[in-house]
Amino acid sequence: MKYKISILLLLAIITSLMAMAKTVTDEAGRRVNIPDNPVRVVSLAPSVTEIIFEVGYGHRLVGATQYSNYPPLADKLPKVGTYVHLDLERIVALQPDLCIGIQDGNTYSVVNRLDRLGIPVYIINPQNIASVINSVDKMGQILNQTSKSQKIIKGLNQRVNAVTERLFGIQHRPDVFFQIGISPMISVGTSTFISDLIVTAGGNNATPGPNPYPKISREEILHLQPDIIIMTSMVDEDNVKQLKARWKPWHQIPAVKNNRIYVLNADVFNRPSTRLVNGLEILARLIHPDRFPAVDQ
Repeated sequence: MKYKISILLLLAIITSLMAMAKTVTDEAGRRVNIPDNPVRVVSLAPSVTEIIFEVGYGHRLVGATQYSNYPPLADKLPKVGTYVHLDLERIVALQPDLCIGIQDGNTYSVVNRLDRLGIPVYIINPQNIASVINSVDKMGQILNQTSKSQKIIKGLNQRVNAVTERLFGIQHRPDVFFQIGISPMISVGTSTFISDLIVTAGGNNATPGPNPYPKISREEILHLQPDIIIMTSMVDEDNVKQLKARWKPWHQIPAVKNNRIYVLNADVFNRPSTRLVNGLEILARLIHPDRFPAVDQ
């Protein structure tokens, strides 16, 4: 019963705001009526939460999905399920005047139901570094934070350009096996933002192909002979040791033989947020340490 009351109240609020709404096209190509000045925003993915805080609108967030833990303030927000399994009732109970979601993950059945309830959902679609920067631009526009977002974009572009300038003229691109799942072992295909990071950082993706997240056996990796192995996980000393130890018997692999196995923070690499540029800088140093002297670190 309380959810029905909440819905009626929300519809009344939305109706009163319609005169102050604007129509925009989101990154999924949908026409969406959004308020000119959103005051109750719900984020539908951790990467979206990060970008909202980045452009200076975190104070208007009233809810976010599970694992929205960065910046630390995000961890304290009411949670509305995971970005794949959204909790419609919890979203509605928060009475948002705008939800911001992500194309790769959010369930369109929930998005459509929110639309029918009069709750606008703006979808972003970050697929690589360039489109993450584009999403920052779009978010700045819909949240009236263009001055802040343009400063962020300028800084991100400068950092990306600094990496590419350091890598200009590289003669060799090491093969990089990027592991994002432990059991089963999962890597990344050509169309993923992680593959884009690897290539931009001066490496070759060891598992190219149309499947975005292929399952890979250790025997296949033995055949691939990667020069570098990178794993993402929650990084702590014991976990890092355990993950690296799994590869010790496979000394025939160049990455194992040459001790080029690295365990990195999963949140930095597994979310298409502005922290992908942090990930780019980290990868470039690991792949081409000769181009990034220790004095710069």
